[in-house]
Order: sequence, then C-alpha cells, then structure tokens
Amino acid sequence: MLKKLKSAERLFLLIKKQFPLISSVSKGKLLNEMQRLINEDPGNWLNAISIWKNLLELDAKKEKLSQRDDNQLKRKVGENEIIIAKKLKIEQMQKIEENRDCQLEKQIEEETLEQRDFTTKSENFQEEEFRNDIEKAIDTHNQKDLTFRVSCRCSGTIGKALTAQEVGRVIGIAVMKHFGWKADLRNPKLEIFIHLNDVYSVVGIPVFRVPLASRAYIKTAGLRSTIAWAMASLADIKAGAFVLDPMCGLGTILLEAAKEWPDVYYVGADVSDSQLLGTWDNLKAAGLEDKIELLKVSVIELPLPSESVDIIISDIPFGKKFKLGKDIKSILQEMERVLHVGGTIVLLLSEDHHRRLTDCKESSIPFNSKDSHTDEPGIKKCLNPEEKTGASKIVSTSFEARNHEFLDRMSPFGSLVPVECYKVSLGKTDAFICKYEKSHSSGL
Repeated sequence: MLKKLKSAERLFLLIKKQFPLISSVSKGKLLNEMQRLINEDPGNWLNAISIWKNLLELDAKKEKLSQRDDNQLKRKVGENEIIIAKKLKIEQMQKIEENRDCQLEKQIEEETLEQRDFTTKSENFQEEEFRNDIEKAIDTHNQKDLTFRVSCRCSGTIGKALTAQEVGRVIGIAVMKHFGWKADLRNPKLEIFIHLNDVYSVVGIPVFRVPLASRAYIKTAGLRSTIAWAMASLADIKAGAFVLDPMCGLGTILLEAAKEWPDVYYVGADVSDSQLLGTWDNLKAAGLEDKIELLKVSVIELPLPSESVDIIISDIPFGKKFKLGKDIKSILQEMERVLHVGGTIVLLLSEDHHRRLTDCKESSIPFNSKDSHTDEPGIKKCLNPEEKTGASKIVSTSFEARNHEFLDRMSPFGSLVPVECYKVSLGKTDAFICKYEKSHSSGL
C-alpha cells in the first residue's frame, strides 16, 4: 500500500521530532544539541530499527512468494509444452514404426524428468541466493554489523550557520559512539535522514531506498511526478473527459493522469520536436501509446474548436530559459477559448506569473496553511473568497455579477474564476498550483 502512494515523495519512520535548534548560539553549542538527537531516547531508535526490519522482511516474503508463483507457472507451462510436443512426436512415429513406441515413451519420461530436475535445482538456487541477499540487508540482530550513512538537509537560519556536511559528520560520529554501528557511504544497510529548519528538527529512516517520486514507468523525468499527480488530482478528472496539456513538455502530467484515470481522452501539445520525442519515449516505456495523442502545435494556435475541452492541465514554463512576458496573456486566452463552460483549468505558475495573473494577494485572499492538503511549512492554500463563507465552488450567477468588474480587470481571466491555489516547493524555487473554472462563454 505504501508503494502505491502517488502524493508522497519519500516516507520516513520518525525517530525524533523537536523544536528547531537556536542558530544564534555558538557553533559548539549547536553541535552539542545535535548530539542529543542521538543520545537521548535510544528506545526510539531501536523501535524504529525494529519496524524498519519488519517492513523489509514482509516485503521480502511477498517478493519471494511472487517469485515462486512465477517459477511454478513457468515450470508448469514448460512441462506441458514438452509433453504435448513429445506426444505429437509419438503419434507420428507410431504410424511409421510401431515397434519403437516403448523406446520413445521411455525417452519422453527421461527427458521430462531431467527437465523437472533441472528446473527444481535452478529454482532452489535462485531462492537461496535471494534469501541470502535479504538476510544480508535486514540482519540487524547483531547491531555491531549494521552499516549506515547520514543524509542531511539544512534550511532557513540554521542552514546559514551550519553546512549539511558538518551536521552529517557530527551525527555520524555520535551514532558510531552510541550504537557501535559502522559508517558506509557507498552501500549502507541503513540510511539516517536529518532535516533541520526554522520549524523543527527531525530525524528519521527512509522506508524505501528509492523515493516514491521516482516512477518506474517514467523513462525521462520532466516535472516532478508528485506535483504532476497533485495537479491531475486537483482537476477532478472523470471517465470520458477530454483532457488537454497544451504545453506538455515530456508529458509527465499526462502520464500521471493516464495511469490514475485511464478511461479518458488525453491530448498533449508542444511546439518542440525534442520535447515531443521525449514524450513519445515516455509513452512507449509506460505502455500508454494508445491513451495519449500528441500534436506539434503552438499553445496560442490550438487546432481545436471553441469550448471543446473539458479539462486543461499545464505547467506554464518559467525560469531564466523561458521569458514569456506578454505571451502569457495570449496563452491564457487560447486556453480559455477551447475550454467549455463549467470546465476546469489547473496551472503550475511561477511566483511572478501568479502575481500577474491571479491578483491573489494577502490583503484580499489570505493564505491559510490549515486549509492546505499538508501541514508542511511553505505549502499554503489560497482560497476563493466565497469558499471562506462555506459557499459552493460552483460560481453562482449572483457571484458572477458582483465580480464582473473584478474579473474584467483580471484579463485574460474574463470567464475564468479562481477556485483554489496551493503554494508548493520545487526545491530551490517555489510555485503555485492554481485551479480555475470557466463560468460563462468567453464571447459574452
């Protein structure tokens, strides 16, 4: 169940979480405080290690059963094929030489037995090797043999006072002294994760070595997969809908949507040949060639009838490489044109685009982290003013009339009404996932 989560990037077994370290004290005191994260409450560490070990054992048993079932099925199919082939051979030889029946049957039995014996030996060897690998990975009974490495992330004021390397060195030495474990930076059995910021100090163990955000079905990653999934989820996709990404890039949003909501007509458009080739490679790797249609067109000249699309989901490019400037207005106007009344647009916008296009300022539409999907710092939600009073997300005629002048000033949002807005982190930069609904025909 944990492996199937799409909204999480990484999962950790929590060892300790406490108030942030005070960065104004001397570096010596800071380092001593960090050592206390290890030395205090050793029971929490041992409990987390035990849970981690049990999870690996359960996962190993499941993989072993799956592997055994596959081997048994392959063996059964192989045996059947051998028997059928030999029987056909017998029937043919019977018509030619009746006296060789007994010899052929004996030969069949011997070859079948040899095949079974070979398959059984091979299967036993594979199971033994698999068991040895698992035992090496999860053997924590002898704590002295446990190897580890420390991964650190420092942000905020504490990040200015200490580097991740300094934190990792101090934590690593404290772990070796306290538990007797050995450091191994290349291939450790255990990873310890430390995150220090202005909100909390947290220590944990990653549940999986490979982050959940690393999708096995995506060959070349574009937009972060968790962000792409969140955008698709926010769009409320229904079966039979027509979903468009007019600036699809490598197609991450469409891939995430098609994997989760398959009974939908998806179209991805982009003006770049290289991006579309990358998207096509991703579609083939994911087995979704028949689910998503690709078009080489400009986002401001979409070859689609007006009001023909149910949902638009798109990452509006930003950064030094992309200077959209006034083109952002044309882009939004074309999206507005092809979207039908009642349809939904979900966009990933830079902070600059967000300021220009949504007029979602703290003075009029305050951020409220309690309304967000997460309690993590830096992820906030901007709501339609009507939602704060409990009104429906569907924009009423009276609301539309009251805000007609406001909407006109938000050009090109003449018919697009903001519904939800989430501030998300993309690593070094922040962005906004914004959802809009088309309230009336853009020609009115």
